[in-house]
Amino acid sequence: MKKNLEKIITLKSKAIRVIYISSYIPRRCGIATYTKDLTNAINLLNPHALAEIMAVTKPEDKIDYPWEVKFKIDQDELESYLQAALYINQSGADLISLQHEFGIFGGNCGEYIIPLVESIKKPLITTLHTVIDDSNSYYGMILKRLIKKSKAVIVMMKQIKEKLIKDYGALSNKIVVIPHGAPDLPQSPTEEYKKKKNLNGKIVLGNINLLSKDKGIEYALEAVSLIKEKYPNVLYLVIGQTHPVVLKNEGEKYRNFLEEKIKKLKIEKNVIFINKYLSLDELIEWLKTIDIYITPYLNPQQSASGALAYAIGCGKPCISTPYLYAKEVLSCGRGILIPFRDAKSIAKSVFFLWENPEKRKEIEKKAYAYGRLMTWPNVALKHLELFRLILTSNEK
Repeated sequence: MKKNLEKIITLKSKAIRVIYISSYIPRRCGIATYTKDLTNAINLLNPHALAEIMAVTKPEDKIDYPWEVKFKIDQDELESYLQAALYINQSGADLISLQHEFGIFGGNCGEYIIPLVESIKKPLITTLHTVIDDSNSYYGMILKRLIKKSKAVIVMMKQIKEKLIKDYGALSNKIVVIPHGAPDLPQSPTEEYKKKKNLNGKIVLGNINLLSKDKGIEYALEAVSLIKEKYPNVLYLVIGQTHPVVLKNEGEKYRNFLEEKIKKLKIEKNVIFINKYLSLDELIEWLKTIDIYITPYLNPQQSASGALAYAIGCGKPCISTPYLYAKEVLSCGRGILIPFRDAKSIAKSVFFLWENPEKRKEIEKKAYAYGRLMTWPNVALKHLELFRLILTSNEK
């Protein structure tokens, strides 16, 4: 019995060397942040084989990457992807984790990732951050090839797993649902943080994201103009820089549009822009300052939101449009869903939450409890268990 236990413990503690293909910090990208948070958590459980990063880069960014980045893939150079495959095959890695989002890879619809994954000889686990509705489109064909090559595919929602099985012909036992991670934080009242930010006495609403027009912030601003009539002390925080890709292609067109709208609505004193890319500590501090978190996003198919995951992890009462991710995580009374492009519904939901503190506390409690399942340590443990399972089955 003792020998068996020792054998099990030895197997469970065996170091697993993983190379992660992804964008990576300090690149300002949601996938980059996700990969950093995930690998930090996995490193704590797998300390004898720290994560190695293969960062997808854009040369014009001129980023100084941290030590864990062992190889850089030039996003728009096909040859760089082939060199990456060669590096992987010559490495001592046990398996490869691909963080897939179409926009971070080069070629038509991010197709350059295909020759890389189809050339590697190591077990591949792919995390899909976006799943396209039309499985017969070119985007869909790329996903099908990734699924075929992967030993396992990670998605963040049950609904996406069902879509892959139904529309993409994926095998059920190949698709694993692991939620988006969130910090493991104590639930705390906002007053202390409001005081630190000189926002005492305010009803603080807001959201934190890289700004782009699909965020639907204008509808939240219209809601603020309605809320202001009853609660002049309402304050909406628009936190985060403009998305780098948007900034490159359109400049500050969307932010300028929002600023003009604020003037027309006469809510200049009720809105603050915090045009800054936040560190994790800053992000958490602002999250703890917000009374009610709002994601008025416009894309119904959005299947992940790190910002909403973090808000739930903090136990925030959330109001959101019913995009896929929000519909799942805010179900069962964990938040309030409102129609797309509907400022009146946002305002009505804010009134309901603010004027019914007991109901608000009930929603906060449910959100926080659900958030415990999403903490990075739990998410990291699920990844590591999957890695071990894949390696064990590969040895048979």
